Amino acid sequence: MRLHSPYCKEGFMPSRFLLPTLALAVFLVGASEFMLSAMLAPLARVFAVAPARAAWLVSSYALAYALAAPVFGYLSDRMDRRRWLLLSLLLLAADHLALTLAPNFEVALGLRMLGGLASAALIPTAFALVADTVRASRQSAAMGAVMAGMTFGLVAGPALAGVLAETWGWRMPFWTMAAGCVLTFGVARGAVTSTPPARAFAGSGAVRWLAQGRLVRLLLAKGLWNGAAVAGFLLAGEVLRHRHGLGTATVGLSVSVFGGGLFLGNLGIGSVRRLLSGDEAVLMAALWLLLPAMGAFMAAPLPLPAGLVCLSLWGFALGLAAPASTALLAHRSGPDKGQVLAVSESLNNGVLLIVLPISAVQLEASGAVRAMLVLGAPLLAALGLLLVKGRSASRRCVDGGM
Repeated sequence: MRLHSPYCKEGFMPSRFLLPTLALAVFLVGASEFMLSAMLAPLARVFAVAPARAAWLVSSYALAYALAAPVFGYLSDRMDRRRWLLLSLLLLAADHLALTLAPNFEVALGLRMLGGLASAALIPTAFALVADTVRASRQSAAMGAVMAGMTFGLVAGPALAGVLAETWGWRMPFWTMAAGCVLTFGVARGAVTSTPPARAFAGSGAVRWLAQGRLVRLLLAKGLWNGAAVAGFLLAGEVLRHRHGLGTATVGLSVSVFGGGLFLGNLGIGSVRRLLSGDEAVLMAALWLLLPAMGAFMAAPLPLPAGLVCLSLWGFALGLAAPASTALLAHRSGPDKGQVLAVSESLNNGVLLIVLPISAVQLEASGAVRAMLVLGAPLLAALGLLLVKGRSASRRCVDGGM
């Protein structure tokens, strides 16, 4: 295995607080992105817009994230990742504070885009730091531990924001996130060590990783299955509502089983990797579980308990596949891991932004079976890409023997 990390070259031993610190950082990103789902009505009242227009506060964040991530990933490979991480935390804190002072909806929209930029810098940098500091055999477990922080943010963010907004007003969730960013900034200053830019150890060449067929196929496949899986989850509540006549509170409790499965997958990736002997095997097993779990939930007229089992398996499969694929991308991209992981995030969001509205229209017009046909197409395409064998054994040299 070739080592491209300055940490490895200098015999660096990471702080034992590194992974918890990165998990806290990505928790803040997950909570910041999804907490608005519980606040669209109060924000619409504050800015005197319709709730449908207020939803652009979510979309603008995701769009800025998708567009900016590759640029920031490129820069993170050529800058001190610690400095980049700290800067993004401060920018995210400033964005949350500024939002509470926004005089109108247009300014709030621009500030949410600023938050998307901060998150686009933070997420790929955090996972590149994991790849820089953790041995290849343990990277997927470490990725899973950090991703568990984001998973908790996705699940807890809306609930926390709803309670804070209802009790102390709509500004309190933003103030809380800003305080969390500042706290994490202080912890990260001690837990993350400065090093020279990773790209300086392996020459120049901005996008030479595009010539690696196996890497590009994995990158495209991850965007397809991840975007489709998340798009499907965002429709799962409506499927349950229409199929079983559930109320809003019951729907919220029901879809939380997805978060539980996702969390278990994130934390269990290390054990599953040892059982299946490698990240590639874990990824393929997870995708073969994801496809029937999604298909059964969306297309089969299951009773509620059986549907919730499928939804939890859906989350579990995604919780395994995400860290396994992220570790594989980091292995294969060498010194360009920051840029490649950032492009991966952009592809995930891009597929989501395309597939979600199409599948939502199909769900409303024709039902869950037609929606699943839309969701299933990128899943099958992803499996096809992953089943294609590389033509050159030399392209496997950065996989660490996998």
